[in-house]
Amino acid sequence: MTDKQGRKADKYQKDVPEESAPAPSDSQTDDTQTVDLALQVQELTEALQRERADTINIRRRHEAQVTGLQSVVKAGVVRALLPVVDNFERALKHVPPDLEANDYIKGVQGIVKQFEKTLADIGVVKIKTVGELFDPRLHEAVSMEEGEGAQEVVSEELQAGYQLGDEVIRHAMVRVKTV
Repeated sequence: MTDKQGRKADKYQKDVPEESAPAPSDSQTDDTQTVDLALQVQELTEALQRERADTINIRRRHEAQVTGLQSVVKAGVVRALLPVVDNFERALKHVPPDLEANDYIKGVQGIVKQFEKTLADIGVVKIKTVGELFDPRLHEAVSMEEGEGAQEVVSEELQAGYQLGDEVIRHAMVRVKTV
């Protein structure tokens, strides 16, 4: 069929009455459209609420991840600085008695106090040791002294341990005695 014939066929088809259901009245059409629009509004509202909930969940998850990452980074920095603090403390333990009043020694003591304050400011806590019950989650027993009782108590601290919140950054190295 050529293009001209196709247009003629369309012309004749337009003249043929269509067999369809009777046309609904205007009020029925308006009611149907109103119901359709109400359903569409409801669907779109529900979709928007789901999207908002997803956005809120993504923000919460992101904030939790950022907080967790900050904690990991903080713990890593503290872990790297602890040997420096340990060496300062060891040096101060071996100061000869005649040099204890020396300004240089007082300066080193000030540095150690500043380190301790800075660690406390960021939430790092020194693990309690001497006199405390031995806790394998916090303490690392290097040696064990047998005593009379069945309770294991920390008798000496060999190296300080530190915690950041609930996370142990470094276990305290201790000697344990049963009492």
